[in-house]
Amino acid sequence: MKEAVLRAVKKAKETSKPRNFTQSMEMSINLQGLDMKKTQNRIKEDFVLPNGRGKDVKIGIFASGDMALRAKKENLSVFDQEDIEKFAKDKKLAKKVANTHDFFIAQTDFMTLVGKSLGPIFAPRGKTPAPLPPTASLEPILNKLKKTVKIKSYNQSVIHMFVGSEKMDDEMLAENITEIVKFFEKKLEKGFDNIKSIYIKTSMGPAVKLEDFK
Repeated sequence: MKEAVLRAVKKAKETSKPRNFTQSMEMSINLQGLDMKKTQNRIKEDFVLPNGRGKDVKIGIFASGDMALRAKKENLSVFDQEDIEKFAKDKKLAKKVANTHDFFIAQTDFMTLVGKSLGPIFAPRGKTPAPLPPTASLEPILNKLKKTVKIKSYNQSVIHMFVGSEKMDDEMLAENITEIVKFFEKKLEKGFDNIKSIYIKTSMGPAVKLEDFK
């Protein structure tokens, strides 16, 4: 399968017009034989790409004290209790913060306040913070989040996901995509029989059908 994926990756890059920014590489999986209105058939997964995203991620953290200081050194967006209270009063600002960050972390003693104040805004967007004890090292979770993409099916039979960037090596992109396909084979009730088709593209380019993925 990986060779077929590699051919599709190369064609997707070749048929995409040059842009003045680095395009994302994206993938669409069309499902069949599943009633996506049933919650048991929906997919919601934080998937760690073996070769990373190929682009920077923006991570926010709700913290204070030593953890806040360490987070600033890692160039994270740091929010304290006062910020949380401000977001709770200004829903528009809270939505902007949620939409402009890829992931959030929260010091464990902030989780209750964040959940109560921002849960209705963050949770539907898949931005619920990952809890972290105040004395824990930031490095392991940051390394993981920098490689993580969200896979979510909602109630539709088509699932779109980010798989890397066009500047990544073709082999590395092919490995990312192959691992995602393997994930779906295991996750879906009938494996490949529940997959109608797969397409790969740059964010602004034409879609290339992946042949022979089974």
